[in-house]
Amino acid sequence: MSDSDQTTDSGQETPAPASAGAVLIAEKVKLLPDSPGVYRMYDAKGELLYVGKARSLKKRVANYAKSGGHSNRIARMIASTTQMEFISTATETDALLLEANLIKRLKPRYNVLMRDDKSFPYILLTGDHDFPQVVKHRGARSRPGDYFGPFASAGAVTATLNALQKAFLLRTCSDSVFEGRTRPCLLFQIKRCSAPCTGEIGKAEYAELVAEAGAFLKGRSRKTQQQLVELMDKAAADLDFERAAVYRDRIRALTQIQQHQGINPRTVTEADVFAAWSEGGQTCIQVFFFRAGQNWGNRAWFPRHDRELPVEEVLDAFLAQFYEDRPPPRMVLLSHEAPGRALLAEALTIRGGRKVAVGMPRRGEKRELVDHALTNAREALGRRLAESSTQRTLLEGVAEIFGLEQPPRRIEVYDNSHISGTKPVGGMIVAGPEGFMKNQYRKFNIKGEDIEPGDDYAMMREVLTRRFTRLLKESESAAHDETLWPDLILIDGGAGQLKVALEVLAELGIGNVLAVGVAKGPERDAGRERFFMAGRRDFMMEPRNPVLYYLQRLRDEAHRYAIGSHRARRSKAIGVNPLDEVPGIGPGRKRALLQHFGSARAVARAGLTDLESVEGISARVARAVYDHFHGNPDGTA
Repeated sequence: MSDSDQTTDSGQETPAPASAGAVLIAEKVKLLPDSPGVYRMYDAKGELLYVGKARSLKKRVANYAKSGGHSNRIARMIASTTQMEFISTATETDALLLEANLIKRLKPRYNVLMRDDKSFPYILLTGDHDFPQVVKHRGARSRPGDYFGPFASAGAVTATLNALQKAFLLRTCSDSVFEGRTRPCLLFQIKRCSAPCTGEIGKAEYAELVAEAGAFLKGRSRKTQQQLVELMDKAAADLDFERAAVYRDRIRALTQIQQHQGINPRTVTEADVFAAWSEGGQTCIQVFFFRAGQNWGNRAWFPRHDRELPVEEVLDAFLAQFYEDRPPPRMVLLSHEAPGRALLAEALTIRGGRKVAVGMPRRGEKRELVDHALTNAREALGRRLAESSTQRTLLEGVAEIFGLEQPPRRIEVYDNSHISGTKPVGGMIVAGPEGFMKNQYRKFNIKGEDIEPGDDYAMMREVLTRRFTRLLKESESAAHDETLWPDLILIDGGAGQLKVALEVLAELGIGNVLAVGVAKGPERDAGRERFFMAGRRDFMMEPRNPVLYYLQRLRDEAHRYAIGSHRARRSKAIGVNPLDEVPGIGPGRKRALLQHFGSARAVARAGLTDLESVEGISARVARAVYDHFHGNPDGTA
């Protein structure tokens, strides 16, 4: 018989005894004000359980002190609570904004979590140069210029940028490259840049191109296209067919952008469309972005939440976190009636500095947009559930083959990449029940000065030592997430690589992590991999085993990530101009030297007299350049 079923002799129900958490909460209520604020609940280990907002802290928290009527989720949370903290705010809107900030930053166990690892990309028309560039931008919008977005993905931005280059011929190169050009680059030759760097186009003409691009990105695409048609017709009438062909190509590029954007609404100029679909205890929230009357892509989120929560509450909690660090559009369209819709609209209006409407449309084109997003949400969740089922089966197979007691929650795979030992990089990828966890990937620039070029064993030792040393330090924190510890690590390599991994784990006193070496087959033949484990003979799996295919995918992803990180490091090194390190050398002097000598290598080989003969280079600067490249950076004799 449960506590709630107990009765007295008179037949009346006996109230269930209050938990220690409820008693604590009841004591806190006596001291709380009847004003807006945010409350936090902690367990005995100091781990944050929940962050909530309230119009009245006293009334909201008092609900937790009641002896019954709670869902299982809330009852567990109350029972675990041993400490509470409170922050009073001026208004309920301020409480909403603070709550969203704390949830995203602290990730409490019982809150709905958005689980977002990347900021949205934007297109930036820079405003700090006489010849603005058009670039992809992420992060803080601190650089002067006009920002257009958000776009749903980097791919959507790249596709739009490519078309914008063809349509408006704006430069994409960095300012340092721009200053150092002495002749037009390949982009000018293939008619994707107007080459302002070498004076192929004047400042006024280039400014017209910038204005046209800005007008197009602000939604005045028809006007821009009509202007180009008129210019093409005029050039053709003047028998300037080459110029007419340029305008024709620009018109085609604009048309290509519009064709690839899919749905372009007629009555909705600027809006975010949110549609939520729940099934099997999971929820998919599909978001479509419409700006300037154009569809700038969509993206699906799968927030973490308790299986008992209704879809309306999941959507409501998600919205506040979504806009915590993003500028809101003029309109937010929802598939469900979120409980905090009015409060959210007020908060977004304050944050955006203009009126923001939040609503659930019932009919018309807006409803069609929501229905389209809802269909995408349902299909995306269906695919995810199917993949999760398959993934669970594969992880069970991994546990069986490697002798794990239960399917691994976290698998880490390590690989190194270098070319003859130069610019070595180690890569770590992570996979789990929900597939690849890309926000957990890590790269390691090999720093050991005593490592011989090409010594893969020493590189792997450094990577694993740095990774697990840091993990041990983080584990000392009460707020550390135990799910960050791997159950299984896969090392790309054979017995030698595995030996290094086992030595590192033993030196650090780590005995609960299984390490497995994965050696490629003869002639790197996929399907003939050999696996190495401590205390067990190396073995191969049967061909066409689904678990073998899965492990191959993990290894190939680690290889791809390590190579990509290595290429990025190598490219960054290639892009560094040695002249940038010389004191007193700015863009003007660097350009003068490059134009005179032809390359940075020739500047480095030049004698002092040759450097002094360059126009615009003083004797003092020439001496600084010469000393820098000839081993005398302090200028002493």
